[in-house]
Amino acid sequence: MPSDRLVYRRRLLHWLAASPLLPYADFSFAAPDIPSKLSELEAEAGLISKPEEAINVFDFEPVFRKNVPPAHAFYVYSGIDAEVTLKANREAFGKYYLRPRRMVDVSKVDTSVEIFGVKYANPIFICPTGGNRAYHPDGELAVARAAKAGGHLEMLATPATTSIEDAIAARGGPVWYQLYASPSWDIAQALVKRAEKGGAPVVVVTVDRVGGRNQEPFLRMSKKDTRNCEGCHPKDLQGSVARKPAYAGIDVSGARNLQSANMTWDFVKRLRDTTKMKVVLKGILTAEDAEFAVKAGVDGIVVSNHGGRGEDSGRATIDVLPEVAGAVKGRILVLVDGGFRRGTDVCKALALGADACGVGRPYLWGLGAFGEPGVAKVLELLRTEFRAAMMQCGVQTVKGFTPDFVRKV
Repeated sequence: MPSDRLVYRRRLLHWLAASPLLPYADFSFAAPDIPSKLSELEAEAGLISKPEEAINVFDFEPVFRKNVPPAHAFYVYSGIDAEVTLKANREAFGKYYLRPRRMVDVSKVDTSVEIFGVKYANPIFICPTGGNRAYHPDGELAVARAAKAGGHLEMLATPATTSIEDAIAARGGPVWYQLYASPSWDIAQALVKRAEKGGAPVVVVTVDRVGGRNQEPFLRMSKKDTRNCEGCHPKDLQGSVARKPAYAGIDVSGARNLQSANMTWDFVKRLRDTTKMKVVLKGILTAEDAEFAVKAGVDGIVVSNHGGRGEDSGRATIDVLPEVAGAVKGRILVLVDGGFRRGTDVCKALALGADACGVGRPYLWGLGAFGEPGVAKVLELLRTEFRAAMMQCGVQTVKGFTPDFVRKV
């Protein structure tokens, strides 16, 4: 049995891993030959050496940090500006508490959900994150295989290092396509047509990347990475998309950037007339825009603040969710992401009106730590926690979650 001292050390590491401040501490990436304060703590508490040793998703983060080059790791960690929104996404879950109901037969519970006619084993979906091969050579293919094993809905990002066709083949089922539309309709149309031809049933249009962003911590801390990265990250737009399969054969030379500063509701109408795919808007944060989305005829929305990487508004998505769900009133699909790390987080969001909840950074921790087995274990832990929390709440099916099961402190 471990000594009390080691147990306390391990708890400290879990607390540190939950804090977005950790990666920016001066000792986070000490030179290999200079022992850091963190490495001393890790040596005493013990990093996990294989996925099976993990007891929660935070156990993967220190291993991710150890394995992944600093610039790539800091890119995952960072938000923008003062990172108020990034921190709020996680901290806000503590403002809500669950209201369990007793004397309910939960010996058999059904965690499955049906989304656009497809049944998934659980309500936890894979958020789109770009460039997964920056964290492990298998990249998005490892994520897709882990999603298949756990029965998760998956979204593939436009800047993925794997094509939509290969992702669908690895997933063994439908994969949704996340679209960065760019200022050019021709580029957006070409990307959508390719995704549809490749077999994607849904296009998820990101609507919250319209301007530049100041990733302060990433820009400061990436200086600790002394590698020459220009070969992988060309400064010109044409070069930067050359390594992204979605852009193969698409001329982007006329675009100065790929941000959609000119996107309006007319774009949604035009898109609806262009594709047979379901259309979902990602980045909706107000009741007003939710109502516009319904009127525009979209099939769903994702309540998302881009993981605290869009604007530093300071409002967590779990706080936004009741407002948006209340405006939608069940007329279209409502998904949510941002700060999900525990099964109880999922329960709270479902009770507040979400149909499913997305995870991003945690599965990247698993990917960078152990590849596909790491992603699979992260997702397994979340499923296990969710199922246990669901049973403790006295809920037999996902649709059984209602606002009565949650209150705000």
